[in-house]
Parts: sequence; structure tokens; C-alpha cells
Amino acid sequence: SDWDDVFGVLVQYPDTYGTISQLSALSDAAHSAGALMIMASDLLALTLLKSPGELGADIVVGNSQRFGVPMGFGGPHAGFFAVKDKYKRSMPGRLVGQSVDVTGKPAYRLALQTREQHIRREKATSNICTAQALLAIMATLYACYHGPQRLRAMASRVSAFANTLAASCRDHGLQCNTTLFDTVTIETSDAKQLCENAVAKGINLNLRSDSSLSIAFDETSTAQDLEIILSCLNIDSSSASAALAKTMSAADVLDPSLLREDEYMTQAVFHDYYSETEMMRYLRRLAEKDIALDRAMIPLGSCTMKLNSAAEMTPVTWPEFSLIHPFAPQDQTQGYQIMIAQLEQMLCACTGYDAMSLQPNAGSQGEYAGLLAIKAYHKANNDAQRDICLIPSSAHGTNPASAQMANLQVVVVKCDERGNVDVEDLTAKIAEYPNRIAAIMITYPSTHGVFEEQVTLVCDLVHAAGGQVYIDGANLNALVGVAQPGKFGGDVSHLNLHKTFCIPHGGGGPGVGPIGVGKHLAPYLPKDQHDDSRTGDLISSAPFGSASILPISWMYVRMMGASGLRRATQTAILSANYIAHRLKDYYPILFTGNQSLVAHECILDTRPMKDHGVSVDDIAKRLIDYGFHAPTMSFPVPGTLMIEPTESESLVEIERFCRAMIGIYEEYQSVKNGDMPLEDSMLSNAPHTLEFIIEDRPELAYSRRQACQPDPEADYSVKYWPPVGRIDNVYGDKNLICSCPSMSEYE
Repeated sequence: SDWDDVFGVLVQYPDTYGTISQLSALSDAAHSAGALMIMASDLLALTLLKSPGELGADIVVGNSQRFGVPMGFGGPHAGFFAVKDKYKRSMPGRLVGQSVDVTGKPAYRLALQTREQHIRREKATSNICTAQALLAIMATLYACYHGPQRLRAMASRVSAFANTLAASCRDHGLQCNTTLFDTVTIETSDAKQLCENAVAKGINLNLRSDSSLSIAFDETSTAQDLEIILSCLNIDSSSASAALAKTMSAADVLDPSLLREDEYMTQAVFHDYYSETEMMRYLRRLAEKDIALDRAMIPLGSCTMKLNSAAEMTPVTWPEFSLIHPFAPQDQTQGYQIMIAQLEQMLCACTGYDAMSLQPNAGSQGEYAGLLAIKAYHKANNDAQRDICLIPSSAHGTNPASAQMANLQVVVVKCDERGNVDVEDLTAKIAEYPNRIAAIMITYPSTHGVFEEQVTLVCDLVHAAGGQVYIDGANLNALVGVAQPGKFGGDVSHLNLHKTFCIPHGGGGPGVGPIGVGKHLAPYLPKDQHDDSRTGDLISSAPFGSASILPISWMYVRMMGASGLRRATQTAILSANYIAHRLKDYYPILFTGNQSLVAHECILDTRPMKDHGVSVDDIAKRLIDYGFHAPTMSFPVPGTLMIEPTESESLVEIERFCRAMIGIYEEYQSVKNGDMPLEDSMLSNAPHTLEFIIEDRPELAYSRRQACQPDPEADYSVKYWPPVGRIDNVYGDKNLICSCPSMSEYE
């Protein structure tokens, strides 16, 4: 075939019908033509089959749901993305690499290209922001608990079920695929009737067409399941158990040339925790390394690390939510549909929009979906030439990256000295591009933590130019119950349910970023099989994205009610202003609005400290000694700290944080005044590990108590000890190591 215009080949391995193909020849042909080979694969299958790398793949993608994560009506599930070593610097999103701390001890960290959209903005190759980290951890621990031998045994068992069914089908005259792992695809004119037979017996088969159906097995399948399926196909099942017993080994049913012979998962972590006791203790040790909300406030600006209550989280564990397939027949998902419809109505009431799509899995994906809706609206109105997206210079990095992904041209609008959109520059940019303005993307309150008083004017100017207004909902927790973006000028917004509406961040995810729109954009919401009026582009293959965690937000809104939501917003704003006023005599507050007030977060200007050698990194590391996670560093302004307390924190905890920041300021003063040498100061040596403290260090210019107990009012019976010292970031970026140490390093 002609390869002239081909830059890449994407294949499924095994494919959607369950068939396993030899792909080495295709890989060779692609590489000869200068194209890359991408394989979408299944982790459980790869415990048996030759690896994509051995078959010539350059990139491998897939879903980790197969490793112990419930289906959850579509999610959340963690995807994976693996590349050959030479492409690692081009990977988007989060990449964990190994560096060393000041003592030379190994330490893992997020490497250079993490959140590259914030660095490269409109030049970014992706808008990836939220990673499904919590689900990735679940899948990883599933692999740790079972190890390669038990995983391979599971895969062999699954394959045995599928191949036993396929053999029985062929014996009874049914045509089906032959070389398969876990899925049997049957060609028959009775496909629809056979599927109806199965439903009557409590089993859903996949009706692919009027003449074909598919049946897939997993590690929970039983011999009884196989017998019921055979009976649904009108096949005598009496010999099924005997046939199954003969084919429990993959070697009995698969061509040896398809099977992998190399070792995998050889690291100690996949061999040391096979008992529940050992796994429990391992998890405890890991948890002790973290500063999570069960230990302290996490004052990340723009990330809203608030309480996720036990009552909200409980429904996620119910099988009625967690064990439903995303493509189950609609008459089997009535409860989900009612809950989702109610949640959409709740979110519309909170935001002032007319329609809501819960399909996007993350805020960044919501941005993309919102921009696609705007583009579709312009196209429907014969305005397809509108290709300019106006974005303030203060915007989240995902905004320009999303616009670039939507094939819009980014034009940056200046901000004034108070952090607001420069209306004069906005007017000039609109005049410069007549009939080309597609949209403006703004964040309200602004990324600088200020309520822009001219937000309605900004919206009016863009509307007058024929454009649409996208309001980033990252800071919606400063608006709920107080103001509605759909009423003061917004046409579309994404909402971060993993922020404002209490779904946990989980170390970076699960995330849900639904979009709300005005009625004129409603037809262009992402399409799904539940609502024929929505015609927009699919954003996720699951109709409701991360559906199984939507009950968390449903519970939150129902329990809070209108007055509770308003109270939460008011408390969050009050807490931020309390911190700003408490610390303003020590750290300048970079941006303020009317009467020197901030919104839900404030930016502390720590740049003057740099004149005396103290960096924002030093402050962040020293906060660990005080028992706090650092605020957001150097965003949106380099060299500053952005702090957001949320409504979840008590005055006691807020005061503890303020004491920590004041204590650090006093330590800086000691350096500034020459009372303590910078290179041997508490700030430079932070964070102080237990290993650092117990060693005899007569050269220190400060005491051990000052190092590890800097706040005299704190309760140090619950002292947090950092697991590693100051990490060498430059070393980690130059010497990127992305895998666990091998077992040989433990011998």
C-alpha cells in the first residue's frame, strides 16, 4: 500500500473482537516508511502474549481497569502511555523519575515535563492536567499483591474460558474467531435472539450487529457462567467443565509463537506483599510518607484541597454503582440515570447554565469540550472563519493548550497591575481581528485570586464582536451560592467536581470536569446514546465520564443545600482574607481587589527574599518541617506562593499555618541580618529528616529542636517526618530514571 502520507499506525492488540494478530511485519513496514507504530493493548493479555515492544511498537497505550478496578459505569480508570526511551522527553503529563536527595539517598519526584502546558502554553502538545493517580495506584497495588505468577495464572484461566467457548461454538456449527485471548466473536443470523436469551438468564452479551455478537471473560468468570452462556447459545453444556479442565494452560490453546518468554515485573515490590498482612503494612508505610488532608491543611492555590466526607464517599463502594458496565442496556441503569439527571440539574442551578454534560473526565478535558461546542456553534451559524481565542496572560496553562488543541489561534490579552484583564488591550485585540473572534477564555475570580469588577464589560465586548465567553470554573468555589457565571456573561464553563464539589483529588485524580452551557450551545454538548439532542464531538467513550464517583458530588450538594453551599463559599473567602491580613505585614500580598480584599486565595510575594538568597523553594521545603504541604509555587507569578485555605479548615489550623509562615519569615530575618549563615541555615537545610537529626552535627548553627520542632505551640506527638531530604531536581531531570530498582539491587 501507499505509505507516503502515513506518519503513524494505530492498532489494537488483541483487537476489539478478541483476535490476536502477528504485528511484527506491520511494524517493520511502518518503520521502513518512517512511520511510528502505536499499539493499544490490555495489561492482563500482556502477561501472556508477546510484549508490544518485542513486536516493534514505539508507543503503547491502554487502560488499567483490568487490574482490579471496578467498571463503575465508565470510570474513573487510569490510562497508561508508554514509549521507547528515545521518546520519553516528548511525553505529555506526569512522569515520575528517580533523583537523589542531599545525602545521596534515592528519591522519586515528578520530572521536568510535568504540566508542560503551563510552561509551553499555546505551544503545548497536550492539555493534560488531571492524571487518574488514585486509580493508577489501585491498579499498581493489585499487581503488587498478585505478582507476575498469579497474574499470568489469571490470564491463562481467562483465556481457557474464552477458548473453551470458542471450541464449543465451532463444534456446534457456529462461526467465530480462532486466535483469541478473552473475547469470542460469533457470526450468526440469530445474534439478536441469542442476546435476548442471555438477558433472560441474567447475562448481557455484546450485540455488535444483527449478525454478530461478542462474549468476553475476566478473572471473576466461573464454570457456571460458561455453562449458562452455552445454554443461551442453545449448546449442550454437559461437557463444558471437562473441556475447561483440559485447557487451563494458555500453552494448550495458543500458538507458542504468540506467547512471551521474557521475564517481567522482576522488582522486589511485585514479590514481597502476597499476603494481606504484608500488603496492609506496606500501605501503612507508604501513607506515612505523605502529607495528606488527614494530617494537615493543604493550602494549594487553585486546587481547593477540601474535605471529602465519609458520608459522601460511601456510595462509591456500593456494587450498585461500582459494578455496572458503561454500555449496559438503559433499562438496567435507571438509578444511575436518575442520579445523573438530578446532579446535572443541581449543577445548572449552581452555575446559572441551561444544560450540563458530565462526559469530560477532567477540567482540561472540559475546556476542550467547551471550545469544541463553541466551534460547532459558529459553524452552524456560517461563522466557521472565527478562529481567534483571546486568553489573558494570567490564564491557567491548560487554557491556551486547550485552544491550540481545538485548532484555534491564541491571542494573548494583557493584564493590568492589579491582575485584571486590561480592557483597553482587549478592545484593541478585538478591533485587530474583525469577524475572527471565536471566544475568550477567562477565569473568574481571576487566577490572581481577585474578583474582576469589569467582568461583565469583558463579556459584553466579546459578545458584541460575535464571540462566545468561556469562563474557567477552576475557582467556582468562590462563587457557588453567591454568583452564577451563566448569568453574568458566560456561555460555557467547565466545573471541577474534584475541587468545588468534593470529589477527592487522589494524588492528581480522579477528576471530573463537566461543562455547563447556555441553551444556544446545548445542541453541541458531547453526544451520547442517552440524549439524541446532543450532537457534539465525543470527549470520552463512556457517556458520563467518571460516572461511579458522581454520587460524591450528588451527596455533597444534597447534604449542604443552598444555604450550606453559600455558607461554604463565604467561609472560603473569609478564610483567605484572614490569612492575607494576618500575613501582609510579613509578606506583601501581590494582588488585591476592592478595599484590599482577595477572593478565595491570595498570592504572597516572596521575591524580595531572593535578594538575600532565600528562594520560594526554601520556604516550601521548610514548611514540611512545620508539618505542612507547600502552597502553589511560582504560579501564576514566578517566585511567589499562592495560598487557598478552603472552607474545610478550622481557625486553629489556619492559625497554625500562619504561625509557620511567620516563623519562616523570622528565620529569613536571621539570615538577612547576618545572625545565621545562609548556607548553614534551617531554610537551606530543610526539610530535616529523622536521619539528619539523629546524626551528630556539631557544625550546625541551630539546635535539633529548632530544626524539627520550629513551632513551640504545635503538638509534636504527631510529628510528620519527611522521608527524604532536599531533592536534587537538576540531577533528576538530567538523569531520568523511570522504573523501579531491579531485584538484584536488593540482594
